[in-house]
Amino acid sequence: MVVVRRNPAILLLSTGHACVDVYQGAVAALVPFFVAERAYTYAAVSGIVLAASLLSSVVQPLFGALTDRWPMAWLLPVSTLVAGTGIASIGLSGSYPLTLACVAISGIGVAAYHPEAARIARAASRDSHTSMAYFATGGNIGFALAPALVAATVAIGGSAWTPLLLVPALAGVAATLPVLRARQQSRSAVLDEYAPAGRDDIASFVRVSLAVVFRSVAFVGLSTFISLYVRQRTGGESAAGTVALFVLYLGGVIGSVLGGSLAARWDRVTVARWSYLFAAGAIAGIVWAPAPVVYLFVAVTSVGLYVPFSLQVTLGQDYLPSRVGTAAGVTLGLTVSAGGLASPALGHLADTTSLQVALIPLIAMPVLSGLLFCNLREPGLPRGRTDAKAGAEV
Repeated sequence: MVVVRRNPAILLLSTGHACVDVYQGAVAALVPFFVAERAYTYAAVSGIVLAASLLSSVVQPLFGALTDRWPMAWLLPVSTLVAGTGIASIGLSGSYPLTLACVAISGIGVAAYHPEAARIARAASRDSHTSMAYFATGGNIGFALAPALVAATVAIGGSAWTPLLLVPALAGVAATLPVLRARQQSRSAVLDEYAPAGRDDIASFVRVSLAVVFRSVAFVGLSTFISLYVRQRTGGESAAGTVALFVLYLGGVIGSVLGGSLAARWDRVTVARWSYLFAAGAIAGIVWAPAPVVYLFVAVTSVGLYVPFSLQVTLGQDYLPSRVGTAAGVTLGLTVSAGGLASPALGHLADTTSLQVALIPLIAMPVLSGLLFCNLREPGLPRGRTDAKAGAEV
């Protein structure tokens, strides 16, 4: 936490990131209430989740391209409010088209936030991998908290109380405004504009993006089926599956922080490669290890998949230095949708065979990601910057 204490801008940006990503997790968390209160079919709620995922993921690179041409720091508070307003409005009408519209509005807000936020966080971090890991961890925390926040809100008075979910957005705006005010008052080029040194390396950027795609398939597949699988393996109640899902999300928080620390000691490419191979072994443990230790392998898998998370964002920016917004939009957005697209195929495999068989292909996903990192070069830090400088206040 030393880096965060010395760099309040990263703490505030991480808090804002958490508040925005609450709305990414909120859509899936609202699904059970849609089924119970509105009698939506599974196909209908699947359409809502898929629409939110695809819209946000596809639009993010477009916002990234825009922020490469015109820095738009004002997008951070505005997009946070848009994301929150969409979800907060979702309980005001039981109409399915209006529900889709609210999800779409929220998805656009989430998409608009990430590319510009990643650019500003990279500048505020002064090229510290640890600081960027804290920024990524903020989003993971928000995503993990979403189910609890949704459950607590709906428990008060049903889905009609979703307007209360606007509170995280207001908190996110409050956390973001001081950072933007500091940027306006500062004449430092580090704060105003960030651009890694060097030429574009499109081939390496594509390899990192593909690695993120395979990682996404593994993580989204586990997120979709781990609750049912662990409950089946342990013979427990629904709480057993809920605990497994919580462990999967909690490991992501730990993995992101660990990734930044490891990258400060070794290079990002090496850390990402070995983390993926480590995760592949852990997924094999989930599939075949005895039931009593399955939770341990779920935790280890999550850590292994999240260690490279923030490292891939900064690598993408360094491989595409002329378009850091586009790079962030792709690594944070477009490639993430691949996991959602693969889930129906895994579900069909589970229906025709078993959940255990459906999880076996996931072992290969981090292996492929790790192989893509083989022989990749580690981009050099921008001139005049070292990770040791990251402690300076912004």
